[in-house]
Amino acid sequence: MLMPDPKVLRSLLARYADLRIAAPRNDESRRALDDVTYTLCVMTATGTIGDALERADALLAEAAVTAPVPAPATGAPAQGTAPNPATPPGEGSGVTLVA
Repeated sequence: MLMPDPKVLRSLLARYADLRIAAPRNDESRRALDDVTYTLCVMTATGTIGDALERADALLAEAAVTAPVPAPATGAPAQGTAPNPATPPGEGSGVTLVA
């Protein structure tokens, strides 16, 4: 199964929650709830909204565990990256300016 984009999945879950809380009052809001329910089921490869919500939670938890954690910002460029050309090289930067 393809992994849905976590941002899209979170957005759909939020939309679903908003529509459920609002309790559909007309045909338009009922269709919107049906659409988001269907989309969640398709994205999670499930047949019911209950299963889709459980699977979405599991997928988001998995994405949080496997997401790379960015290195802390130290103010120095990461090893193997070029210095920012907008910033003049400082002393000890390994760059020699020749006039």
